[in-house]
Amino acid sequence: MAAASEIAPVTAPRHASWRLKLGGIALIGGAALSWSALKDWHDHHAFLINASESLPNWALLVETGRFPARGDYAVFAPGHDSLVVRHFGSNPKPFAKIAYGVPGDVVTRIGDAVQVNGKTIAHLKPKTHQGEDLLPGPLGTIPQGCIYAGSPHKDGFDSRYAAIGFVCRDRLIGIGTPIL
Repeated sequence: MAAASEIAPVTAPRHASWRLKLGGIALIGGAALSWSALKDWHDHHAFLINASESLPNWALLVETGRFPARGDYAVFAPGHDSLVVRHFGSNPKPFAKIAYGVPGDVVTRIGDAVQVNGKTIAHLKPKTHQGEDLLPGPLGTIPQGCIYAGSPHKDGFDSRYAAIGFVCRDRLIGIGTPIL
């Protein structure tokens, strides 16, 4: 049996050290790409908790920067109308509603029934629960860059009222996907 001092040390062949270096570089590069993709996802997504009863879902995954198609959940800033400020504060949280109307669609009213392209989607109420007047929202062709945002709830506070009106790009945040 050979003495310990006579055993040659095991060394990796020269090309193995290059493989280790390339592997390390690939690992760092992959981590950087993963971080970049995660950051991009983070920069364009958020969670929204819907505190109102106007939609059946209470949690939405929001993708920012996307213009809603008909039927999408639209997430938007409600604006600063005096009625909005009185009920939701000077810096209100985003609203989530359904995009019932898109650019080029026509909003009309027959009595208290609000229609988009001839289909009734909501009914107007004359006053809030606190007795404040609710002014009817806009009529006519929905302009480019805007939507009619509504909800099926009878007490929905949405585009059927002037305080919200058509929701245009300057207030749109993105679209929501129900998760709960």
